[in-house]
Amino acid sequence: MTQQFVTDYINKKIQENEDYIRYTFYELKVTNNLTDEELQIFLEMNKNYFENKGYKVYFTGAKFIYKNCNRIVESNELMIAIKEEKRKEKRAK
Repeated sequence: MTQQFVTDYINKKIQENEDYIRYTFYELKVTNNLTDEELQIFLEMNKNYFENKGYKVYFTGAKFIYKNCNRIVESNELMIAIKEEKRKEKRAK
């Protein structure tokens, strides 16, 4: 796993849906074949990136509210990042 891989993956996820970023166990461990150590580093780098960009970041088992619905990060999901509403409103102006 390289820094370029992490950057490219973040950009891919943002292009898919910039407001709701979701990483699953399957896509990272199986599809991209990350080791446990690489996975931890990858998630930490993503956490730092998204928090610095105004996202709320949640990991497996965490409860959160999205579009006025109570949700939980499911056991097959490793991380979810949600863009904060305040940021979106400022950007729209």
